[in-house]
Amino acid sequence: MADDQTYRTGRHCVFALHAHLVFVTKYRRDVFTDAHLTAMEPILAAVCTDFGATLVEFTGQDDHVHLLVEYPPTVQLSRLVGSLKGVSSRRLQQQFQIRTHRDHLWSPSYLAASCSDAPPSIISQYIEQQRRPD
Repeated sequence: MADDQTYRTGRHCVFALHAHLVFVTKYRRDVFTDAHLTAMEPILAAVCTDFGATLVEFTGQDDHVHLLVEYPPTVQLSRLVGSLKGVSSRRLQQQFQIRTHRDHLWSPSYLAASCSDAPPSIISQYIEQQRRPD
């Protein structure tokens, strides 16, 4: 991200909205390898683009993923999360035939944390430092 103080503009607003999202696998099962995460990133980025959002940072571990997303105020965050989880689950299961519990890759819960208290660069650095599976 170029500058923490970069603002986007809409027709009637100026905004800088960032969310740190964490999705965990169903029953926290170790599912992901580096190949899964590498394939997942462009899928998530495309879903964000469809919503007018941007995937700023992404990484994951064996049983969960971290995303830093910049999104416009017109986007309902829960709808974005639903699409991110649904599309990534379908595409990964098609591509890798991932073994899941009753065809559910993700737990129905998620973490969404506003990044207003910390600059996005700090959140981005935290996400970059997560251990990625081999």
